[in-house]
Amino acid sequence: MIEAVVLDAGVLGAVSHPRANPELAQWFNDLLASPTEIIIAEIADYEVRRELIRAGKQAGLRRLDQLKATLAYLPLSTSVMLQAAQLWAQARQQGHPPADPKELDCDVILAAQALGAGAIVVTDNIGHLSLFVEARKWTEVAASGQNGA
Repeated sequence: MIEAVVLDAGVLGAVSHPRANPELAQWFNDLLASPTEIIIAEIADYEVRRELIRAGKQAGLRRLDQLKATLAYLPLSTSVMLQAAQLWAQARQQGHPPADPKELDCDVILAAQALGAGAIVVTDNIGHLSLFVEARKWTEVAASGQNGA
Protein backbone atom coordinates (compact mmCIF):
# COMPACT_ATOMS: atom_id res chain seq x y z
CA MET A 1 0.00 0.00 0.00
CA ILE A 2 1.28 3.44 -0.90
CA GLU A 3 0.91 5.69 2.13
CA ALA A 4 2.19 8.94 0.64
CA VAL A 5 2.97 10.41 -2.78
CA VAL A 6 4.80 13.56 -3.76
CA LEU A 7 3.68 15.13 -7.03
CA ASP A 8 6.47 16.22 -9.32
CA ALA A 9 6.14 19.51 -11.21
CA GLY A 10 4.77 17.92 -14.37
CA VAL A 11 1.95 16.12 -12.58
CA LEU A 12 1.28 19.06 -10.24
CA GLY A 13 1.08 21.42 -13.21
CA ALA A 14 -1.29 19.07 -15.02
CA VAL A 15 -3.67 18.64 -12.07
CA SER A 16 -3.64 22.37 -11.32
CA HIS A 17 -4.60 23.19 -14.91
CA PRO A 18 -8.19 24.45 -15.01
CA ARG A 19 -8.94 22.08 -17.92
CA ALA A 20 -6.94 19.07 -16.83
CA ASN A 21 -6.85 15.93 -18.95
CA PRO A 22 -10.11 14.14 -17.98
CA GLU A 23 -8.35 10.84 -17.27
CA LEU A 24 -5.75 12.56 -15.07
CA ALA A 25 -8.45 14.61 -13.33
CA GLN A 26 -10.42 11.44 -12.52
CA TRP A 27 -7.30 9.72 -11.23
CA PHE A 28 -6.49 12.72 -9.05
CA ASN A 29 -10.05 12.94 -7.67
CA ASP A 30 -9.95 9.22 -6.87
CA LEU A 31 -6.58 9.68 -5.16
CA LEU A 32 -8.00 12.56 -3.11
CA ALA A 33 -10.76 10.25 -1.88
CA SER A 34 -8.27 7.50 -0.95
CA PRO A 35 -6.23 7.16 2.25
CA THR A 36 -3.01 8.00 0.37
CA GLU A 37 -1.48 11.27 1.56
CA ILE A 38 -0.83 13.62 -1.37
CA ILE A 39 2.09 15.98 -0.82
CA ILE A 40 3.12 19.11 -2.69
CA ALA A 41 6.86 19.64 -2.38
CA GLU A 42 7.95 23.25 -2.27
CA ILE A 43 10.39 22.73 -5.14
CA ALA A 44 7.58 21.40 -7.39
CA ASP A 45 5.36 24.33 -6.38
CA TYR A 46 8.20 26.67 -7.35
CA GLU A 47 8.64 25.05 -10.77
CA VAL A 48 4.92 25.20 -11.59
CA ARG A 49 4.30 28.62 -10.04
CA ARG A 50 7.14 30.39 -11.87
CA GLU A 51 5.75 29.30 -15.25
CA LEU A 52 2.16 30.21 -14.34
CA ILE A 53 3.32 33.67 -13.25
CA ARG A 54 5.43 34.12 -16.38
CA ALA A 55 2.52 33.13 -18.63
CA GLY A 56 -0.02 35.22 -16.70
CA LYS A 57 -2.20 32.15 -16.02
CA GLN A 58 -4.31 33.44 -13.13
CA ALA A 59 -6.78 30.52 -13.11
CA GLY A 60 -3.88 28.07 -12.86
CA LEU A 61 -2.36 30.07 -10.01
CA ARG A 62 -5.67 30.06 -8.14
CA ARG A 63 -5.99 26.29 -8.59
CA LEU A 64 -2.38 25.77 -7.47
CA ASP A 65 -3.06 27.89 -4.38
CA GLN A 66 -6.21 25.86 -3.66
CA LEU A 67 -4.26 22.62 -3.90
CA LYS A 68 -1.51 24.04 -1.70
CA ALA A 69 -4.09 24.99 0.95
CA THR A 70 -5.82 21.59 0.77
CA LEU A 71 -2.98 19.08 0.44
CA ALA A 72 0.04 18.46 2.64
CA TYR A 73 2.80 20.95 1.84
CA LEU A 74 6.44 20.03 2.28
CA PRO A 75 8.68 23.09 2.65
CA LEU A 76 12.36 23.08 1.83
CA SER A 77 14.73 22.75 4.75
CA THR A 78 18.45 22.77 5.34
CA SER A 79 18.45 18.99 5.88
CA VAL A 80 16.67 18.44 2.54
CA MET A 81 19.17 20.63 0.72
CA LEU A 82 22.10 18.84 2.37
CA GLN A 83 20.66 15.48 1.34
CA ALA A 84 20.04 16.77 -2.20
CA ALA A 85 23.69 17.84 -2.45
CA GLN A 86 24.77 14.39 -1.30
CA LEU A 87 22.50 12.66 -3.83
CA TRP A 88 23.71 14.94 -6.64
CA ALA A 89 27.38 14.28 -5.84
CA GLN A 90 26.88 10.52 -5.55
CA ALA A 91 25.10 10.38 -8.91
CA ARG A 92 27.95 12.27 -10.58
CA GLN A 93 30.59 10.07 -8.94
CA GLN A 94 28.75 7.00 -10.25
CA GLY A 95 28.61 8.42 -13.78
CA HIS A 96 24.89 9.27 -13.74
CA PRO A 97 24.72 13.06 -13.92
CA PRO A 98 21.07 14.07 -13.50
CA ALA A 99 21.58 17.57 -14.98
CA ASP A 100 24.17 20.02 -16.19
CA PRO A 101 26.63 20.77 -13.35
CA LYS A 102 25.74 24.48 -13.41
CA GLU A 103 21.97 23.96 -13.14
CA LEU A 104 19.88 23.94 -10.00
CA ASP A 105 18.74 20.32 -10.16
CA CYS A 106 15.14 20.41 -9.02
CA ASP A 107 14.73 16.64 -9.50
CA VAL A 108 17.41 15.90 -6.92
CA ILE A 109 15.84 18.37 -4.49
CA LEU A 110 12.42 16.79 -5.09
CA ALA A 111 13.89 13.33 -4.49
CA ALA A 112 15.42 14.49 -1.21
CA GLN A 113 12.07 15.93 -0.14
CA ALA A 114 10.28 12.66 -1.01
CA LEU A 115 12.88 10.58 0.83
CA GLY A 116 12.47 12.75 3.92
CA ALA A 117 8.70 12.28 3.77
CA GLY A 118 8.91 8.53 3.13
CA ALA A 119 6.90 9.02 -0.06
CA ILE A 120 7.14 7.90 -3.65
CA VAL A 121 7.24 10.46 -6.44
CA VAL A 122 4.44 10.52 -8.99
CA THR A 123 6.08 11.73 -12.19
CA ASP A 124 6.48 11.42 -15.92
CA ASN A 125 10.28 11.62 -15.48
CA ILE A 126 11.06 8.27 -13.95
CA GLY A 127 14.55 8.09 -15.44
CA HIS A 128 16.38 10.67 -13.35
CA LEU A 129 14.20 10.48 -10.27
CA SER A 130 14.46 6.70 -9.97
CA LEU A 131 18.20 7.08 -9.41
CA PHE A 132 17.36 8.55 -6.01
CA VAL A 133 13.85 7.59 -4.91
CA GLU A 134 10.98 5.30 -5.86
CA ALA A 135 9.22 7.02 -8.76
CA ARG A 136 6.15 5.93 -10.71
CA LYS A 137 4.00 7.32 -13.48
CA TRP A 138 0.59 8.51 -12.31
CA THR A 139 -1.01 5.77 -14.39
CA GLU A 140 0.87 3.23 -12.23
CA VAL A 141 -0.44 4.56 -8.92
CA ALA A 142 -3.96 3.33 -8.23
CA ALA A 143 -6.22 5.64 -6.25
CA SER A 144 -6.90 2.93 -3.69
CA GLY A 145 -3.31 3.30 -2.54
CA GLN A 146 -2.46 -0.03 -4.15
CA ASN A 147 -0.07 -0.41 -7.05
CA GLY A 148 -1.81 0.09 -10.38
CA ALA A 149 -1.20 -1.48 -13.73
